[in-house]
Amino acid sequence: MKSPVKTNNNRQYSRTSLPDGNDHGRIVSIGDGDKCLDTTQLNRLEQSFREWADHSPRADVRFSRRRILLIFLLIRYTGAKLNEVLALNPFEDIDPVRHVVFFRDASSRLKSDSREVQISEVLSNEIRDTLAEPSFKEASPDMLNADPGFVRRKFYERAQACSFSKRLGGPEAIRKARAVELMRGNMPLPAVQMILGLSTPNLTSSYVSFSREEIQHIAKRFMEKESARKTSARNSFFGKIQNILRGDIQTRVDVTTIDGHSITTMITNDSSERLGLNQGKLITAEVKAPWVILQGGDTQPACSAENRFKGVLTKITRGEINTECVVRISDVTEICAVLSSDGSLLSEIKEGENVWVLFNCFSVVLHVD
Repeated sequence: MKSPVKTNNNRQYSRTSLPDGNDHGRIVSIGDGDKCLDTTQLNRLEQSFREWADHSPRADVRFSRRRILLIFLLIRYTGAKLNEVLALNPFEDIDPVRHVVFFRDASSRLKSDSREVQISEVLSNEIRDTLAEPSFKEASPDMLNADPGFVRRKFYERAQACSFSKRLGGPEAIRKARAVELMRGNMPLPAVQMILGLSTPNLTSSYVSFSREEIQHIAKRFMEKESARKTSARNSFFGKIQNILRGDIQTRVDVTTIDGHSITTMITNDSSERLGLNQGKLITAEVKAPWVILQGGDTQPACSAENRFKGVLTKITRGEINTECVVRISDVTEICAVLSSDGSLLSEIKEGENVWVLFNCFSVVLHVD
C-alpha cells in the first residue's frame, strides 16, 4: 500500500511501496501502479548496454556509445538524476583514489558545496581506465553533456532490447530501481537518502547519533560489500559499538544500529583485541538466516535469546525442504529466517501477522574494515 502525502502533476510523493509489498520509507516520487527493475533485471540491462557499446566497427560510434554506457553506469550505481550526471566533469568530479563522485550544486563548482556519492572500487577503476583511453582523454571536460532526449531514447532502446517496458529503462526509473535495490540490501535509510541527495531523517530517536562522515563510511562499506559479494549472510546490520564488557574469556559487545535497534554479540577476548574494538567504532553485525528463530504471537517469548525483535511477517516463500520468511521489524529493517518446511510453526503463522525474531549472541558475527 502507498500512503499519499501530496499530489503534483498527477504524481504522488509517498512512502514507497516496493513491488513485493514492502514499505521502505519515502525515497523517490512514484506514480500509481509503478514498478521497477530488480537487481537481476538491472544486471541484464547493464550487460545489454555493454554489448551494445562495443558492437561497432567505427571508432566514433564506439566512443558515443561508451559515453552513454558511462552515463548509465553512473545513474545505475549512484542513483543520481540524469541532469546531475550530464553536468559532471568526469576528470574532476570523479575521484579514482577515494572512489567518490561529486555531484555539485549548479551555482557552484566548489567541492565543499557538492554531494559525495561512494562507488565501489571496481566501478571506480573501470571509469578511470575508460577516461585514460585516447578517445576520452582527447574529449572535452563536458563530454557527458549530451542531449537529454537522445540519452533517454538510448535508455529506452536498451530496455526494449531486453524485453522490458521502455518506461522501466528510463533514467528516472533506474534511479528509483537503485533506491529500492539499496533498501532491499539493508542499506540504512539515512545512507540511501544521502546518496540520492534527499534530506536525512532526524535520528534523535536512536540511542546513538551518527555523523554525516559516519553515514558516508557506512555507505562506502556497503558499496564494497555489494561489489565483492564475499558473504552469504542475508542479515547485515550497520551500526556503532555502544558498550563493551570484557570477561575472563569472552567479551560482550552491544551494537546500536543506525535506526536505533540494539544487537548483542559475544566474542572471544582475542577476537575483540584482533578487531581493535572500542566504544563508538563503526561495525557491521551479520546473522545468517538459518540461525534466526521465529515465534508467533504478541507476547515477548520467555527464552534465553539475547536478541529479540517484534515485527510483521511480510513474506513466506515455501520450498520442498526449507521455507524463507521475511520479517519487517521497522520501516527500514527486515530480517530473513530460513526454517524447515516440515516445522509446525509454518502451520501457525501467516503473512501479515505479528511474530518475534530471535537469535542468540553467539549467532552474531562482527566485521570491521
